[in-house]
Amino acid sequence: MKRVMYVAVAACITALTLAGCAPYVRSDVNHALIGQVHCGSFAWAGAFRSNSPLRSTIANPLNEDRLRAAIASHLGGGVQPGPGNAECLVGYGIGGYYVTSGVYPYPYGWAWSHPYGWGWPGPYTYPEGVIAIDLYDARTGQPLWHASTEQSLFGVSGAEAEKRINSAVAALFTKFPYSG
Repeated sequence: MKRVMYVAVAACITALTLAGCAPYVRSDVNHALIGQVHCGSFAWAGAFRSNSPLRSTIANPLNEDRLRAAIASHLGGGVQPGPGNAECLVGYGIGGYYVTSGVYPYPYGWAWSHPYGWGWPGPYTYPEGVIAIDLYDARTGQPLWHASTEQSLFGVSGAEAEKRINSAVAALFTKFPYSG
């Protein structure tokens, strides 16, 4: 009986931990326009393959292909590619930046990670990433929907990059205004 209780507690902790790891999605909808525009077909609003100065820094064309594939699969049966006469345009972005967090020593006492007190000798800087999707009315160019989530692609490539992109896109599409 005791063993069953331990297994049940471990399962609950695991479920809570996994639920806590779901990416947070920021989303915004143009409520005045979303009901008036039918998105039965889409085209891409742009591409990384341009003369942008960012082309040589963050715009990895392999990740762009991964992102496009993930978006197209989540648009699925309801919205089909229609490059010549699309009703909606889909934009996307992958970016990265560095965040500096807090200045140490801790002003309020002992640091959790340092047994003798005052923490690290300086600020902590770490990389963060973002993946975003935008949906536009192809006829007017007006924005219909925007969603973004934090997802770092720093230092990853191949299967790991694909996994992170797919996870982020799946989370973003939980806020897709045309689903369900």
